[in-house]
Amino acid sequence: MLGRGRGSGGLRAMESGGLTGWATGNPEDPGPVPRPAIDPSVLPTEIPQFVTMNEEPATICFNEDDYYCPVCQDVFKTPVRISVCQHVFCRKCFLMAMKEGGTHCPLCRGIVTRKEKARPSRALDVENNMKKLVGSCRCCDKQIRFSRMRHHYKSCKKYQDEYGVLSVIPNLEISQDSSGNSFRSDSSTSEIGENSNLHVPEEAASGQPTYKCPLCEESNFTRQSLLDHCNDRHLYQIDPVICPICMSFPWGDPNWVTRDLAAHLNQRHQLDYEDFMNLQLDEETLFQNAVEESCQVNL
Repeated sequence: MLGRGRGSGGLRAMESGGLTGWATGNPEDPGPVPRPAIDPSVLPTEIPQFVTMNEEPATICFNEDDYYCPVCQDVFKTPVRISVCQHVFCRKCFLMAMKEGGTHCPLCRGIVTRKEKARPSRALDVENNMKKLVGSCRCCDKQIRFSRMRHHYKSCKKYQDEYGVLSVIPNLEISQDSSGNSFRSDSSTSEIGENSNLHVPEEAASGQPTYKCPLCEESNFTRQSLLDHCNDRHLYQIDPVICPICMSFPWGDPNWVTRDLAAHLNQRHQLDYEDFMNLQLDEETLFQNAVEESCQVNL
């Protein structure tokens, strides 16, 4: 055994050549106690692991709002991501916003590159997560995978009553004339038509369109003032009416009715759509324009 003297201290080497630690000068001192070896079989239980696909998705922490588009307020459909600010939108919502809003993020007004404006990058990580993660329906609390949530909302009666619309007006009789054209009967028109207020909205002094509340006689509301009015006067009023804002769009359907107007406005009309799209064009035209612009950029 090699080493230094008792008084000098220092490292003491064994005949095998390994270092045991600092010698104290006492030849019988065994030195520091070796650190116990870690049993590899213990590691999986001590180190937290990510949940696999076969485990319950509820064990993963995430924010459900991260899977809802900030423009349409619905679950993402073909999500795309802006590279600079990393905000995610539905592809169609993003393209329509770019058509009217220029090269700025619809949410934070951050910069969008010219290439992204016409051909945004798909958020594949968000798409994959939507196929795995489960969220709660906003009304019936049923657990649905995000990739199937839009399909669920179409059949969820509680969601339709609170936020959405019905494809058929309640108690509405439809008749056909001799030429086969469908029309509403007089009794149904008098019952629903007075509240539906189907007309092109007028322009306020500020240049914004104005609407009439279908639940009372008050009128000359902007989008925001109608939202505030319904939250103040009609928050818990359940009556089948047609949303005047939806009807001002080219794709508005006069046969689509909402039972809870205040909830519908809070869900669907938190922003002015004219800031992000040309309301004089239908949805298909806007989409085709975006495709043509994309081709021109890539040439």
